Amino acid sequence: MQADPLARLDGTLVVSCQAESGLPLDAPGHIAAMARSVVMGGASGVRIEGAANIAAVRAVVEVPVIGLTKARRDDTEVYITPTLDDVASVVEAGADIVAIDATSRPRPVALKAMFSAIAARGRLSMGDVATLDEGRRALDAGADLVSTTMAGYTSYSTDQRGPAFALMEEFARVGLPFVAEGRIWAPEEAARCFDLGARFIVVGGAITRPDAITRRFADEVAAWSARPQLKRNPT
Repeated sequence: MQADPLARLDGTLVVSCQAESGLPLDAPGHIAAMARSVVMGGASGVRIEGAANIAAVRAVVEVPVIGLTKARRDDTEVYITPTLDDVASVVEAGADIVAIDATSRPRPVALKAMFSAIAARGRLSMGDVATLDEGRRALDAGADLVSTTMAGYTSYSTDQRGPAFALMEEFARVGLPFVAEGRIWAPEEAARCFDLGARFIVVGGAITRPDAITRRFADEVAAWSARPQLKRNPT
């Protein structure tokens, strides 16, 4: 692990470089190129999914790497780094910080055992949560960090279209340190996360998902085109 990765990340931008299965960028070489690009642009760290992708990125960047796996299982809704084997694969691939789903949903391995395993391997841990109580439980179980990543993505957390500002306000109100992640689409939103007390922010789709970025523009253009009264008259 790099020396004091949190000191390098506090007050900065981390970029999540991921591609869903089947998309054109879903390959370790592409993810590594994406990571190099965002670091050139000023990112102080990257968040990477999958052991092969983590290893490819670790070979080409020197910034802290937040690593995770995504594994869909029949026995649980928890899918971000759900097992001890997943922890091992993330660490062995070269991550400095291991992110896990730390929600209160039934899980294959207890939170304390997960965080203990990460610490035993000399890495820091990030608990991705959806509520204030989950953040408290994750820190009590041994997490080094908690993130708003899961807010709006569980059946019991409020469905949101934008960043989880309400959850951030709850964290700040009780003095619980947190990382802001999820649906941060504009620099102004990123700045507000810091105003609310975020240690650092993680931005993904707004920077590294060309399909999602293009769709936002295309939808706006389609909506404009559907209003015939605003179309220019042909000359």
